[in-house]
Amino acid sequence: MATIKTVYLGELRTQAEHLQSGTKIITDAPTDNQGKGEAFSPTDLLATSLGSCMLTIMGIAARTHGFDIDGTRVTTTKVMGTNPRRVVEVILEMQFPNNYEDKHKRIIEAAAKECPVANSLHPDLKQTVTFIYGK
Repeated sequence: MATIKTVYLGELRTQAEHLQSGTKIITDAPTDNQGKGEAFSPTDLLATSLGSCMLTIMGIAARTHGFDIDGTRVTTTKVMGTNPRRVVEVILEMQFPNNYEDKHKRIIEAAAKECPVANSLHPDLKQTVTFIYGK
């Protein structure tokens, strides 16, 4: 269980603190929703959480099976919808530095689907994931 305390700082900005580690993050409303866009927006964090979670679960699976995914990068694109304003799609492009054997690719791709964030999001939120190996 993790506990996070968040404070509204004014000007559509918040500061959240992860109590166990003391790490702090700032959020800012995006420019298309009355904000300054000077930090991650809450919906940016939602999309980022999906990519970070997938990388983490893939890393655990790789370590369990005796290989690594060190240096893997994910580019995340968040698509917003209206009525109501919400995230309608998160597009994730996973770029792996190695071209793994097929067995390892299956492990990686199955692990991504088991990410707790992915499994916590509403089924209407489209999750588009592309795996690119050897870059």
